[in-house]
Amino acid sequence: MLKVYEISIKTYLLESIEEKDVLQSIAELIDKSFIKNSELAEFHETNAYKKYVFNALYPIEKNKIYFKGRIYSFQIRTVDEKLCSHFEKVLVNEYTDKIKVLTVQKRVVPRRCIEKLYSITTCIEKFEDGYWKSNHSVEEFEKRLTDNLIKKYIRATGKKLSEDVEIFNLIEFNNKKPISVNYKNVKLLGDKVTLYVANNSIAQELSYFALGVGVLEMNARGNGYVNYKLM
Repeated sequence: MLKVYEISIKTYLLESIEEKDVLQSIAELIDKSFIKNSELAEFHETNAYKKYVFNALYPIEKNKIYFKGRIYSFQIRTVDEKLCSHFEKVLVNEYTDKIKVLTVQKRVVPRRCIEKLYSITTCIEKFEDGYWKSNHSVEEFEKRLTDNLIKKYIRATGKKLSEDVEIFNLIEFNNKKPISVNYKNVKLLGDKVTLYVANNSIAQELSYFALGVGVLEMNARGNGYVNYKLM
């Protein structure tokens, strides 16, 4: 049975980090840990679906700067048991010039009946013609979101799913303006959303799965991390 693993990581900042650079700094920490395993080093270099997602540092700093010398936490989630084991064993000793890991704790996210998912980090949907609202409808956004989630699920589990099933019966956009995300010196535009889960077993399975892999794109860079509210 599919399991979502959550790894809680307590860190100490060796340098102050601006809020806009936090996800990239955490990604660098995770990427560095992969180098210590030849299989994962190769996995990291491939342009493929990675089966994990992470959120940003907290407690949140109101002035948008995370300060040197303070302790913050973040979570990684994954549906891959091998990746979970790697994070649990290797990240505990990892550091970069900005972040040093202090402790690592693992748990399995329990299965419950989910009413809705909501964004913690920005969701990125990359269309060739730029930010989706300029040239595409909400229906196209939803189709791309659900198709992306179904494809990830099939790759992760090998199970076949109908693409006609209703997964979300309502999408709310929680931002009035697009949210800018820094990635390799490029600014991408995204959104924070609330996804109301349809009342069927496949929708519940895929919503639980989404907790472990994120929604939409660039999840291994910390985008599309969602939490949930139970029914």
